[in-house]
Amino acid sequence: MVKSAAGKPQESGEKGAQRSSLFVGSTEKAFQVLHAFDGPSRHMTLVDIARASGLDRSATQRLVHTLEVLGYLYRVPETRNYGLTTKVLQFSYNYVRANELIDKASPYLLDISRRLGETTNLQELDGHEIVFVARFPGQHLVNIDIVVGARLPAMFTASGIAILSRLSDDRVREILSQTRLDPITHYTETNPDKLLERVRKVARRGYAVIENETVLGDISVAAPVTDHGGMAVAAINISVPTSRWSIERVEAELAQHVQVAATSISKARLSGYKR
Repeated sequence: MVKSAAGKPQESGEKGAQRSSLFVGSTEKAFQVLHAFDGPSRHMTLVDIARASGLDRSATQRLVHTLEVLGYLYRVPETRNYGLTTKVLQFSYNYVRANELIDKASPYLLDISRRLGETTNLQELDGHEIVFVARFPGQHLVNIDIVVGARLPAMFTASGIAILSRLSDDRVREILSQTRLDPITHYTETNPDKLLERVRKVARRGYAVIENETVLGDISVAAPVTDHGGMAVAAINISVPTSRWSIERVEAELAQHVQVAATSISKARLSGYKR
């Protein structure tokens, strides 16, 4: 199962710093209510929402009512529960439609998925986590719990390590300091020194490969997509099951595919920057 940091109050980007007079606190609270649904619960009571968002019940009640009127939340009939509506998907649709990287990467990911029959993904870095922004299932889908929008700690994933390998050492250490070093599986590497060495190793060889550390029964190989300055903007990966693949075979047969595709996507983005 994919672990989620959901259910915890979302921290403002200005927390700990002097907030601008332009900052609207009520807007922040509205998003805290919406993020309360990031967790495993599809439906929540006002008490649940207040607890997950870190707000008092009175404020939660007003915000939930407002979001219900606006069409982003709905009351489950004959219960005290609330849930998200399809209207929130509009934000995701607009993001995907406007994302040039997804547009450039999709043909390469689709080609790999069709030719190899394996699942390919595109991930971007957001804070200390990677976010799945595109996913092309193969003939043998590894894990159905991972969908577009899913998040995982960058330090614990092949794609995250691939991205970090093309960032500055200071940025990598900052991301490490923000990461809760709680293992996702029994095999997850949580030693800070070993994690940093893993990033350095990937920087030297050009791809990352991880087995059983994010999802049991899964091997993931990833390579970074870079911008015109050589800094990582994303990563692509291929996920395969341990029942049919070994680390050695993945490195011998699949690593080259993610590297070639990542390089091609990077060049496609470069040509776009030059126009």
